Amino acid sequence: MRIALVAGEVSGDILGSNLIQELKKIFPDATFEGVPGEGMKAQGCKALFDMEELAVMGIVEVLGRLPRLLSIRKQLINYWKASPPDIFIGIDAPDFNLTLEGKLKAVGIKTVHYVSPSVWAWRQKRVFKVKKATDLVLALFPFEKAFYDKFDVPCQFIGHTLADQIPLQSDKLKARQQLNIANRATLGLFCGSRSSEIELLGEPYLKAIVELKTELPDLQVISAYVNPKRQAQLEAARLKYAPDVTIQYFEKSAQSVMAAADVLLMASGTATLEAALIKRPMVVAYRFKTLSYMIFKRLVKVKYFSLPNLLADSMLVKELLQDDVTPTALKQELQRLFTSDNQDMMQQFSQIHHQLKKDAGKHAALAIAELVRR
Repeated sequence: MRIALVAGEVSGDILGSNLIQELKKIFPDATFEGVPGEGMKAQGCKALFDMEELAVMGIVEVLGRLPRLLSIRKQLINYWKASPPDIFIGIDAPDFNLTLEGKLKAVGIKTVHYVSPSVWAWRQKRVFKVKKATDLVLALFPFEKAFYDKFDVPCQFIGHTLADQIPLQSDKLKARQQLNIANRATLGLFCGSRSSEIELLGEPYLKAIVELKTELPDLQVISAYVNPKRQAQLEAARLKYAPDVTIQYFEKSAQSVMAAADVLLMASGTATLEAALIKRPMVVAYRFKTLSYMIFKRLVKVKYFSLPNLLADSMLVKELLQDDVTPTALKQELQRLFTSDNQDMMQQFSQIHHQLKKDAGKHAALAIAELVRR
């Protein structure tokens, strides 16, 4: 049994590593290959290319990397056409994976798309491309399956791996002891896992922290980073915009950092779901390069952009987008969260957790095994 997988970024690697673990239980002799992250590699997935090459966000940003992305995709298509796997699983990265899936499906290789693209939010006509390219969509959220059912696209809601992995209650004091940090007012800083996110969010986030420390002088700031490159990038921004602020960095310890914090300052993305499941109040923001934002603004059809708000279908956490991402706006909301009990938010986070806790990896593996055996 040969199983091919392509993950597009860190959040996909989390799902992919759990999926490989579960697939091994069904197919003990299976081999895995493709474009994995570190977690998937640890589970034995052979890397044909580095996942970091695919981790790019925004229309303009993608254009700069387009020749290399197209080259990687073409090489993968040719490789798997010449030596077909039993099944291909594209994990997120829809702009890259859906075309890859379509080419492989056309030559008789079964394909799965794990993590629905945001077709319910923008460019809804992509649902027809999804239908043509894949034999099965594995959806993380219930509202996604409801959307696909309208178009007769084979889709299974499996819940979210993070909801299975993260305990229903998280111990703040224990997390601080594990990280060996002081037990005092603590802000968790998450500017994103992509270079472009730190580039665009680093300045307003760090300047907001400078302002916040005038109100909370004993505040300590902690941050998790996915690799030394991102840590060095954020540290360079700190030296430029907040030289008097100390940040304690922890490599690949995102959930521990979230659990140790009182309040989180987040870039929009899967990390906001982790934060909600760990049940920490947060401010969520995002910035695109100007041209990308002008294009997205015309195409997006949802009220909210952060996962906690999409799942709650209400403004559960404060969202700031593009020009609204200012140091003062961020500081004001952070200060409010530090001085409130945030109990309503915590209760809704608990509801989200129960809704998504479905043993996702197991159900994804079973659905994939059923498709392979058809």
